[in-house]
Parts: sequence; C-alpha cells; structure tokens
Amino acid sequence: MKDSVNLKWINNLAFEAEVDGHKMIIDAKPEVGGTDKGPRPKPLMMVALGGCTGMDVASLLKKMRVEVDELNIKIEGDITEEHPKHFAGMHIIYEFKGKDLPLEKLEKAIDLSQKKYCGVSESYRKAMKLTYEIRIV
Repeated sequence: MKDSVNLKWINNLAFEAEVDGHKMIIDAKPEVGGTDKGPRPKPLMMVALGGCTGMDVASLLKKMRVEVDELNIKIEGDITEEHPKHFAGMHIIYEFKGKDLPLEKLEKAIDLSQKKYCGVSESYRKAMKLTYEIRIV
C-alpha cells in the first residue's frame, strides 16, 4: 500500500500541495524568505497527529455510544534549538465537553487510538516522545 502527495513550487519558498485532490499552499515566514501565503510544514505535522487521533477517538466514542458535545484537540510541540530543527516531542491535549462523560470510556478510546489505530502516532513515536492528557470542561 502506498500514499503520495504532490508539491508544486510557486515562487520564493511557497509551494502548492495537492493532498487527496485538495490543494493548499505552504510557505515560510517573511523573516526567512517566505511570503506567509500558508502554514509552515512543521505545524502541519501536528495537524496530521491531531487529525489522525481525533478521527479515531470520535469514531470509537460513537461506537461506545458516548455522546460528546465538543471534542477539541490541542497539540504542543517541543522543537530543538539546533539545526536541523525538529520535534523532540509532542503533547496531545484532548478536551471534551458534555454531560456525564464516562472518563473510563474516554480513556479507552484514546488508548486504542494511541496504541492500535493512529498510524501517525505510531510513526512519530519512533522519532520523538509523545504524551497526552484528558481534560473535561
């Protein structure tokens, strides 16, 4: 099984990325030569992680018949100071809103995502430290 994306150079440091038929612009900050036409690549790594585990958790909770009013996922990344600057770790914060949410089911859904289903988590775990926490607001 393979997956692929295509990136076409626009100008300066901007590229148009095509992912699953959807187009988006990525670029760098002006202070490093970009024109800020779109997000930077490293934050998109956090988007990939949040999206992957979020889809898992939403799907699993639906199967468990847990009704959540809101699910918000925040990702915090620790980036090294030295080049090549890379993530040394990421911390996932799962925030849930709802009435009488069963903590044990929330934990089970997140645990299944992190240990069994989320391929992005699995890939990243081989390169950096991944941690998470649950908040019920």
